Amino acid sequence: MSVQTKGTDTAGEPAVRKARIPGPPRGADRDSGSPSRRGAAAPYLLLLPALLATLVLLGWPLVKNGMLSFQNLNPRQLIQHLTEWNGVDNYKEVLTGSDFWKVVERSVFFTAANVALIMVFGTLIGLLLARLGKKMRLTLLVGVVLAWAMPVIAATTVYQWLFAQRFGVVNWVLDKLGWHSMADYNWLGTQFSTFSVVTLLIVWQSIPFVAINLYAATTTIPKELYEAASLDGAGAWQSFTSVTLPFLRPFLYSTTFLEVIWVFKAFPQIFAMNEGGPDRLTETLPIYAYVEGVGNQHFGVGAAISFLTILVLLLLTSYYLRMVLKQEEDEL
Repeated sequence: MSVQTKGTDTAGEPAVRKARIPGPPRGADRDSGSPSRRGAAAPYLLLLPALLATLVLLGWPLVKNGMLSFQNLNPRQLIQHLTEWNGVDNYKEVLTGSDFWKVVERSVFFTAANVALIMVFGTLIGLLLARLGKKMRLTLLVGVVLAWAMPVIAATTVYQWLFAQRFGVVNWVLDKLGWHSMADYNWLGTQFSTFSVVTLLIVWQSIPFVAINLYAATTTIPKELYEAASLDGAGAWQSFTSVTLPFLRPFLYSTTFLEVIWVFKAFPQIFAMNEGGPDRLTETLPIYAYVEGVGNQHFGVGAAISFLTILVLLLLTSYYLRMVLKQEEDEL
């Protein structure tokens, strides 16, 4: 780097001299030990333990499950420690059977219904939290957090007691209200009623997550926008659609994405409630993989079903993400 300085030559005329200011040596910015390089590598170093734990706890079991799906592993092979590779026969058996596609269709509709109910009621409660006073908000927050913190099996057991055929609270209340035919109603006796109880349980457990996320999102909205909307004559609904909804849309997208994954892979609620009954009519893909693999001891087939379950979930989530990105591009 150089600067120009004025001086006087021998003839009396001003002369311009260039003074050299020392700068960093060449290649110093490309030094691997420079602070900028170390700062850029710091996030990756912090993520490294989590990535290693993910590879060990999830990656290796996934590889082993994939290898198992190409084997003929039944009780005989398991007892005799035999490894019999059968190629893609397990996948052919699953994909050519009608049961698998019925379970896939059932799982998709079950997930869609649950996620829709969760997002509607969770959003309403989240907006309600934003409008309540401090004391009522704290009371409601304590209630939803307790529902969220309750263990899944414990919550499922409580719902079994509530909807028990004999001495169940729900049947007793319905009987007292005049529906005497519901006094000994078996809520787990049909496909629709069993799914109704399971849906109520899953929605009740999932609403707190959505409500708290949405309430936290509403706290980031500047109040000046609401004041400007009211000055423009906007009502409550217009303020919601023009101010609140645009801010909440990213949170709604991400929360819906997480709920699709959580509901689709729901296992303990369905299995502990009725083990996929009656007559296996409430089996979703995780239950179907467990029953075929562990229950019927067709471990290779069960591994193939679980791998196909992952593929179905990836297809659902990729379709949802594609739809979200397309909507965002249209808004831009």
